Amino acid sequence: QVQLVESGGGSVQSGGALRLSCAVSHYAWHNYCMAWFRQAPGKEREGLATIDNIGSTEYTDSVQGRFTITLDKYKRMLYLQMDYLTPEDTAMYYCATRGGSCTFLMYRYDYWGQGTQVTVSS
Repeated sequence: QVQLVESGGGSVQSGGALRLSCAVSHYAWHNYCMAWFRQAPGKEREGLATIDNIGSTEYTDSVQGRFTITLDKYKRMLYLQMDYLTPEDTAMYYCATRGGSCTFLMYRYDYWGQGTQVTVSS
């Protein structure tokens, strides 16, 4: 059982920045993917960014160029640097992990954190 614990959420004004963190208890697979998702009230959970164990990253169009995903494998910490935030970024943010290749399909992920709330005011 992999445990993921997010932190770093909060309230920020439009145009501001936040860095989310996700502590990973251990890696369950030799090849794995770490990802950030978010879910706004009344909306489906959407994938934002992924990073695999060799450092390859992918971003969804809505955050490309504004968000940066990084993984410190040795500290077992996943990060999401979020810049130029807008009210549309308001959501609960989750980290997740799965064995194998990365995907934005949430049902493919095996373990999830409890989430951290991000609120962006105009």
